[in-house]
Amino acid sequence: MPLLTRRAFAAGLATLSLPAVIRPARAAPRALTVASLLGDDKPETKIWLKVRDLVEARLPGRFDFRIVGNAALGGEKEVAEGIRLGSIQASLSTLSALSAWVPETQLFDLPFVFRDRDHVRRATTGPIGDEFSQKLTDQGFVTLGFINYGARHLLAKEAVTTPEGVSGKRIRVIQSPLHVELWKAYGAQPTPIPITETYNALKTGVVDMMDLTKSAYAGFRLYEVVPYLIETAHIWATGAVYLSAGFWNSLADDEKAVFASAISEGTTYFDELMLADETTSMEAALAAGGRMIEPENRDEWAKGAEEVWTTLAPTVGGMERIKALATL
Repeated sequence: MPLLTRRAFAAGLATLSLPAVIRPARAAPRALTVASLLGDDKPETKIWLKVRDLVEARLPGRFDFRIVGNAALGGEKEVAEGIRLGSIQASLSTLSALSAWVPETQLFDLPFVFRDRDHVRRATTGPIGDEFSQKLTDQGFVTLGFINYGARHLLAKEAVTTPEGVSGKRIRVIQSPLHVELWKAYGAQPTPIPITETYNALKTGVVDMMDLTKSAYAGFRLYEVVPYLIETAHIWATGAVYLSAGFWNSLADDEKAVFASAISEGTTYFDELMLADETTSMEAALAAGGRMIEPENRDEWAKGAEEVWTTLAPTVGGMERIKALATL
C-alpha cells in the first residue's frame, strides 16, 4: 500500500475513533445551598432531604444539594437576605419573617384567627395562598408551597396562665410588627431577637418569656431556660418553601417542573413529620424537666388580641377579610 494511502487510512481510523476519545465529559452537578435552622432529625431539614432525593431520582446527577443545618447560615431574616442576594438558593421561612417584604402575609399570622390545622390548610391552598405566593415571588422568594409549623404557645419561666401574668414582662418576639403589637396588647415589653440568640437572652435574663411551636421548643432545648409551655395556641405558624429568584430563573422548564413537583410532595411530607414531631418533642421536653399547662379562660386571651386585628386590618386587606378568613 502506498505511503499516502496508508497515512490516509490511519487518519481515517483516527477520525472514526475520535468521538470516543474526546467525547465531552458529563457536566458537573450544579451546587445549590439550602439553609435550615435545625438539625438532620427535624422536619425543617428532612423536607430538603426528601426534595433532594426526589430531584435526584428524576434528574440524576444534575444538582448537588448542600444542606446546611443548625442555623449555621443565620436566622430567618439573615437567610432571607441571602436568598435575595443569591448566596443561598433554597430554604423555609415563617411568613412572620417574610412579612418585612410582603406585609399582607401578616393576615395568616393574626392571633386567634385559625382554629386548627385543617383551617390553615384551607387558607394556604386557596385563593389567598395563591395571592401570597405570587407576592412573595415578586420579592425574590419563589414560593412553591406552604407548610404548617404548628401553633405558637407561650413559653415562660413560671406558670403564667392569664393575660395579666404577661403584663410588665420582657418577652422575646419574632422580628415582625404584628408580634410586637400582640404582646403590647397584653401589657408586655416585646423585644425582637433572632431565634439563634434567644436561648442566651432567656438564660441571662435579657427577656423573661417568648412564644414558639412545640417542635422548636424542644429543638432549641428551650425547656432548659423557660420550662413552662402554656398551650395558648394564639398563632398558627405558617411557613413558605422557597427558592431564590436567580436560581429559579436559571432552570430549564423541565427542571422547574421537577422542583415544583418535588416541593409539592415535600410540603405534604413536612406537615406529616411536624405533627409527629410535636408529640416526640414534647415527650423529650417533659422528660427533661419541661412543664405543659393549660391557660385559664381562653376567651380572655382572644379578647385581649382583638386590638391587633384592628391595628393590622388596613395592612392585610380590611376587617371583613380578616373575619372571612376566621370563618373559612
